[in-house]
Amino acid sequence: MTPYDLVLTPKGVRFQGKIWPCTIGKGGIKTDKREGDGATPRGVHRIVGMLYRADRIAKPTAWAIPIGPRDLWSDASEDIHYNSLVRAPYGPSHEKLRRADPLYDLVLLTDWNWPNATSGKGSAIFIHQYRRPGYPTEGCVAFSRADLHEIARRISPHSRLIVP
Repeated sequence: MTPYDLVLTPKGVRFQGKIWPCTIGKGGIKTDKREGDGATPRGVHRIVGMLYRADRIAKPTAWAIPIGPRDLWSDASEDIHYNSLVRAPYGPSHEKLRRADPLYDLVLLTDWNWPNATSGKGSAIFIHQYRRPGYPTEGCVAFSRADLHEIARRISPHSRLIVP
């Protein structure tokens, strides 16, 4: 482990000498992650990107990329673009990245089932803002807005999310 790794523990994520409260998937932690199971996948997941809403927040780091109005994330298991950024119009199943709520105002992308996605293994394991403390995600790891922004300022493109 490095000082830039985020390590999930029963009390939150350990990062740079502090425990950061978080929520995980409603399906708990699973080794055999499947699309739609609501689980957070066990493993070591590299942080491979950062997206943000430039119309809502300042650029958090030099390597962050703004979310555009047509940006989507494919969760269509049988599509060639499964578990990747796509743009509207896009017919297969997908998730809008430019949401009305603030959950995706800042998103850290992990390499779960990416870049060569296996159909049905699960998509979009992000690190993002939570709805409220204790409210589970669909498999992502989520933090309070303030904590997420602080973590984003401290991580590097070489950081990892470790889910034991």
